[in-house]
Amino acid sequence: MLGAAGPRSAGVASDVMDLTIVGCSGSFPGRGSAASCYLVTAGDFRLIVDLGNGAFGTLQKFADPAGIDAVLISHLHSDHCLDMCAYQVFRTYYPAGELPPIPVYGPAGTADRLALASGAGSGDALANRFEFVTVEPGTFEIGPIAVTAGLMNHPVQTFGYRFEHAGRAITYSADTGPSDRLVSLARGADVLLCEATFTERPGLPADLHLTPRQAGEHAAGAGAGRLVLTHLMPWNDRDRAQVEAAEAYGDGVSLAEPGQVL
Repeated sequence: MLGAAGPRSAGVASDVMDLTIVGCSGSFPGRGSAASCYLVTAGDFRLIVDLGNGAFGTLQKFADPAGIDAVLISHLHSDHCLDMCAYQVFRTYYPAGELPPIPVYGPAGTADRLALASGAGSGDALANRFEFVTVEPGTFEIGPIAVTAGLMNHPVQTFGYRFEHAGRAITYSADTGPSDRLVSLARGADVLLCEATFTERPGLPADLHLTPRQAGEHAAGAGAGRLVLTHLMPWNDRDRAQVEAAEAYGDGVSLAEPGQVL
């Protein structure tokens, strides 16, 4: 359910749901990728999922920001939400005139967090461009897409999401340590887009991030049809990450790349 009723933008339903990787670098932008950002489409409906550091520029390669219908934020760390500040500027000073507000779904406090980051002082200024909707665990609709939110294991309130449309399902882990809820969210999904931030070593912090091996274990436990690793730190060995995940999951592991369409 939702903490408040949110508007639904009009969109034409389709029997295809695509997720485009916009940014997939872990914790900060890397040379080859912005921080976390994904574009989910169903027909002409466009949903941004996270908009981290550097992602707004890259997003413009794949979609017109003026045509976005809604935004969904997993949590309020900067590498998942900070470029909402740039998006506010875009929607305020668009050459054809201010763009109408669109819904932004996120954890409690999203408006205040973004207002602080943008220097607006309060959520009132952002409310002219965005209509904030508080996410709670459960299933709700954003346009033609059914979204199920589940709390992940991370230091701040963080939601993983399952997207369902036309008989297909994609699960996004957001940031999380080991989590039974993630396995539940990904149960039988066509794709699990899963963070794999940490490299294997003793003494890893609890309830923060996953290793590639742990991502593979979660995907295997869920019976997900395909595992795509994301949120890899720019200094991580990507080939090693893929091998370690495959040892736990089997065939069907790939690495997220900007421009990749699932």
